[in-house]
Amino acid sequence: MREIIFDTETTGLDNRADRVIEIGGIELENHFPTGRTFHVYINPGDRKVHPDALAVHGITDEFLAGKPLFSAIVEELQAFFKGARWVAHNANFDMGFINAEFERLGIAPVPADEVLDTLALARRKHPMGPNSLDALCRRYGIDNSHRTKHGALLDSELLAEVYIEMIGGRQAALGLGVETRQKRSDQDERDDVLIPLPVREHPLPPRITEEDLAKHAAMVGKIGAGAIWNKYGE
Repeated sequence: MREIIFDTETTGLDNRADRVIEIGGIELENHFPTGRTFHVYINPGDRKVHPDALAVHGITDEFLAGKPLFSAIVEELQAFFKGARWVAHNANFDMGFINAEFERLGIAPVPADEVLDTLALARRKHPMGPNSLDALCRRYGIDNSHRTKHGALLDSELLAEVYIEMIGGRQAALGLGVETRQKRSDQDERDDVLIPLPVREHPLPPRITEEDLAKHAAMVGKIGAGAIWNKYGE
């Protein structure tokens, strides 16, 4: 399964009026980082960066003035994401902006079933929270000390590590730190090798003895017909 962990930065919060100004993405194949990344800054046209957004990501109007319009990068974006699941933290926000940009160009929106929201995943896994990206980095021991401001590619790298941890793939997360952070030029030539765990020749004997089963049956009998264990014996 191919997935793109991605993030966007925007001029503001209103996807009908504001525009995408940065997109970063990390490619995973079967939950392992391939080393392929996508990163682009985008000129928002006549839309200015809101001061509140500027305080978050630090991307200025002057910096964006010479960058390509969304229409100039859309084919590259579609090619990178083609056939992959889109994975983002608070995906409704990012997809709202991506689909708004697609709509302006007459491109069909990304179907909801092709998108995974890691914030929703985190809330199910850790219902007591907090579940911000920074909080999840602390929870999983991922170094985010260099994250002084939001940035689409950096946040994608951190989110990829968090996502892999949330689904139980510690070794893949370690590989991500080596490969994507160092931006090695030979990443595309590297193959991740999965070493299968040994299979037992003979299964382990059961640890529950006949005496244990008899004691349990006696306890259930004392409880009577309402014992919950009776439901599992049906």
